[in-house]
Amino acid sequence: MVTYRRRKVCRFCANAEIPIDYKHPEVLLNYITERGKIIPRRISGICAKHQRDVAREIKKSRTIALLPYTVTGR
Repeated sequence: MVTYRRRKVCRFCANAEIPIDYKHPEVLLNYITERGKIIPRRISGICAKHQRDVAREIKKSRTIALLPYTVTGR
């Protein structure tokens, strides 16, 4: 029994209107976990080019404190 999964489509390739920018943390929040880790490409479904862009912008956004590095407190 062979099951086929539907291939994920890159959200940014499908819609060029979505900004990948450190000044838009509401978009970048979709690509980090509640603990602050960047979600890998195989789970998020975005292409390699856009995954690199998202990771770079998340790191920029963390530097100027728009996004957290980690969750404080345990």
